[in-house]
Amino acid sequence: MSRILTGIQSTGIPHLGNLLSVIFPAIQLANSSDYTSFLFIADLHSLTVVKNAELLKEYTYQVLATWLACGLDADRAIFYRQSDVPQTTELSWYLSCFYPYHRLKLAHSFKEKKNYIKEINTGLFTYPMLMAADILLYDAEKILVGKDQLQHMEITRDIAKRFNSKIGEVFVVPEPMINKNMMYIPGIDGNKMSKSKGNIINLFAKEKELYQQIMNIRTNNLSLEESKNPETDLIYTFYKFFASEYQIIEMEKNYLSGGYGYRNAKQALYELLLHRFKHEREKFNEFIQKKVLLNKILSLGAERASQIATITLQRVRKALGISILENSWRDGRVV
Repeated sequence: MSRILTGIQSTGIPHLGNLLSVIFPAIQLANSSDYTSFLFIADLHSLTVVKNAELLKEYTYQVLATWLACGLDADRAIFYRQSDVPQTTELSWYLSCFYPYHRLKLAHSFKEKKNYIKEINTGLFTYPMLMAADILLYDAEKILVGKDQLQHMEITRDIAKRFNSKIGEVFVVPEPMINKNMMYIPGIDGNKMSKSKGNIINLFAKEKELYQQIMNIRTNNLSLEESKNPETDLIYTFYKFFASEYQIIEMEKNYLSGGYGYRNAKQALYELLLHRFKHEREKFNEFIQKKVLLNKILSLGAERASQIATITLQRVRKALGISILENSWRDGRVV
């Protein structure tokens, strides 16, 4: 049975782009019997931007509540919080010792973030090493990622090959798994949807907040009476993700015929999202109040993930010649 893996940072409630590109496809795979799924909350990655302990904890609950509200059966997947498996950071260090510094400087994500993040920390720079550890620690074969993570996947594959060629066949070399129909999810400003850019649609926001996000979708300056091209319009793009074939045809007719304004289209999108995700929104609000349940899921997931991570790490340590204490302390002595 193949192993698949994916993670979502705990920097707030996952937005529409996260849901379409990662969460929905991952849940479909996890709830099937064809894969062993490793799904995690990347709170260590989140530390590069989130510095408030209580906020980070709340964000973690929000991410887990989102997965559950969207239909994840936690019993069918190994779902865990990244920081609950400390083997991840140990492996990250080993990998860092096998990867050239100058190659990390070329990472697109790091170069892009330098343009809009005021304080660049070392964690942002070494992000790909931690991501590689996330993947290689579990012998994952398929990694569900968005298009923006493809370069990081190539770094992971490269470092696995470098390690294997120098030390021996230790790691499984993973392959990216991308939902090609959802490779690029635009934000409300037309750029890639991102919390850091403030251009998201949050399906689990309160109605007033969701309405405001929809109303802020960028449009051109065509008048109400003018005919509009739906294929170049952001509202129509979002609408097509969730509407029925009949609804899409009707919306297209409205655009082309004229007499249909962008506010009309935005209202239609807002009502569609409320209707389409009524159940998920209700379940999210229920789960976010059940902290005891959420903690239990995280605890059980961490235990299962740690067992597998320990086996991998022992294999790595042995290959590197780093000692492994096979016996415990007795009478104050190591035996």
